[in-house]
Amino acid sequence: MSRRALRRLRGEQRGQEPLGPGALQFVLHDDDDVEEDGPKRGPGGRRPRGSGEEGVRVNNRFELINIEDLEEAPGVNGDTTDCLLIHAAASGNKRRAQSGRAEPEKDGDVADAAVPPEQSNTSGKLRKKKRKQKNKKNAAEESSENGLEDIDRILERIEDVSGCSRPGPPPLSAKKHVLYVEHRHLNPDTELKRYFGARAVLGEQRPRQRQRVYPKCTWLTTPKSAWPRYTKPGLSMRLLESRKGRSAFAFEHSEEYQQTQHKFLAAVESMEPNNIVVLLQTSPYHVDSLLQLSDACRFQEDQEMARDLVERALYSMECAFHPLFSLTSGTCRLDYRRPENRSFYLALYKQMSFLEKRGCPRTALEYCKLILSLEPDEDPLCMLLLLDHLALRARSYEYLIRLFQEWEAHRNLSQLPNFAFSVPLAYFLLSQQADLPDQELSSAREKASLLIQQALFMFPGVLMPLLEYCSVRPDAAVAAHRFFGPDAEISQPPALSQLVSLYLGRSHFLWKEPATMSWLEENVHEVLQAVDAGDPAVEACESRRKVLYQRAPRNIHRHVVLSEIKEAVAALPPDVSTQSVLGYDPLPPLDTIYSYVRPERLSPVSHGNTIALFFRSLLPNYTVEGERPEDGGAGGPHLDQGLNRLMLALRDMMANFHFHDLEVPREDHPEGDGEWD
Repeated sequence: MSRRALRRLRGEQRGQEPLGPGALQFVLHDDDDVEEDGPKRGPGGRRPRGSGEEGVRVNNRFELINIEDLEEAPGVNGDTTDCLLIHAAASGNKRRAQSGRAEPEKDGDVADAAVPPEQSNTSGKLRKKKRKQKNKKNAAEESSENGLEDIDRILERIEDVSGCSRPGPPPLSAKKHVLYVEHRHLNPDTELKRYFGARAVLGEQRPRQRQRVYPKCTWLTTPKSAWPRYTKPGLSMRLLESRKGRSAFAFEHSEEYQQTQHKFLAAVESMEPNNIVVLLQTSPYHVDSLLQLSDACRFQEDQEMARDLVERALYSMECAFHPLFSLTSGTCRLDYRRPENRSFYLALYKQMSFLEKRGCPRTALEYCKLILSLEPDEDPLCMLLLLDHLALRARSYEYLIRLFQEWEAHRNLSQLPNFAFSVPLAYFLLSQQADLPDQELSSAREKASLLIQQALFMFPGVLMPLLEYCSVRPDAAVAAHRFFGPDAEISQPPALSQLVSLYLGRSHFLWKEPATMSWLEENVHEVLQAVDAGDPAVEACESRRKVLYQRAPRNIHRHVVLSEIKEAVAALPPDVSTQSVLGYDPLPPLDTIYSYVRPERLSPVSHGNTIALFFRSLLPNYTVEGERPEDGGAGGPHLDQGLNRLMLALRDMMANFHFHDLEVPREDHPEGDGEWD
């Protein structure tokens, strides 16, 4: 914009204002009459030094616009907006007092005016530096904003493709799935750093990381330099199907791995751990051998070696993951009915147990969520019996409450004694925190009291054993009352007694705090008053107990066996406790899906000695030749077949017995009969 257009916008004309002192130092020209074809020469043929590179002159030095306002104002293609010009006209009196600055425009660009020669050099350099710094700041801010906008647009596109809708900013707790697993919490070092500091945890690991020769970075374990060099053992994973946002995967065994698996089964039948050690020397990353040897080391109190073997098994299976298999999404499924997948479940469970004993409950909780996310509907290892305990130990009270609220409608978590007592305990412990508002604290306390009273109505047989575990003598009124007396514990079904024993044997120490005990005592008296008043909830809960807890499912028995809690194991039914439990596959499902079958083995004992065959038939793993495990072999439900085999073996044994009468010649002992006269 030319100077004439600027004057027209202000409503002024050239030459109407009086000249100030020093105005004669400038040579005034008209923009329309004088063409800026080249640099102007001053007196004596010298070019005057100005801040502008081309020495442009101005017509009226009292109508200058501050150059800082022009630089800070937004513009398009170098042209300033009209708002800036109007603002500059309104503040013209202030700007007229500033001499030595000029700002004509050429082709829409802002240029500097001529200044006196003695000030032009230094002032021009300063203005150039300021202008460059401001341009750099503006460019950096624009680039960062554009980068953030680009990231947001990419995330929106991804969510649109995946079908996720964004109706509004959801709360923080609703942004992630309830079974979402975080990678950083799968590493126990993350939790140990929070307890002891990074220097104490990683002090000895830093020099070892330089010598790592392992081909892949993993999330579940950190490879150690003492491990054998990794070679693919023949274990892989394939994608079975993807439907409704969920993907089903399965581990696969190659022919070489199948041969190793058959050798492992033979080594287990020999009941000699050294045979498994020999097998691991040739196949150092065979998963079932590592897990079985880990149990043997644990029984011998070698916890460090047992944990190292489990970590090596996890590393072997993680290296075989499918590229689409995700540990954190919560949408990947592994069918427990396939024997190849069970090793991964058991390795995760054993690693979780080691982490809990190591003092890392937050990491153990993440592993528990991972196991549950692999098959949440069936829950083959029944992780819901353990998740509440780990959440309370890790002080993740909000997560436990959120899981209960979201799953109570379709999973009936309140019917499990562990959730019925752990959720109100989480509410109570949450109400003890001082960093929450008073309204939330009082609300959590009321909710805790309501839920613990419902739990006492539903499971009255929990109170007295819990007080005994905590070494607390109950009140005389409570001990003598029929509702919490010995009849409450004796009259409950065996399946319920097993769940109660499992919960108390695992989580009783969480109730030992004095504040928790006083809160429990208050609610026990409230329940007794309601019982004496004839509350109909008492009879309703009693009828529900008789209907719901007739027999525990197989996954609960499997969980009890893996937990190794003495009180719960002692409460197992006889048909489960008398079975042979194998460490690499405890209580396999009855509807197992076999991808390959173990070849028939001809035992020399079966064709040789009949007596040996009889004693061998008494073993729980005895199978007849040509019989497969899925046909109802050892450990199957058909007891008649086992009895028939036993009777056939007895008949064969009796038929092969021959009694020979040894005729003693009389001439050899002619006087033998006369000695007994």
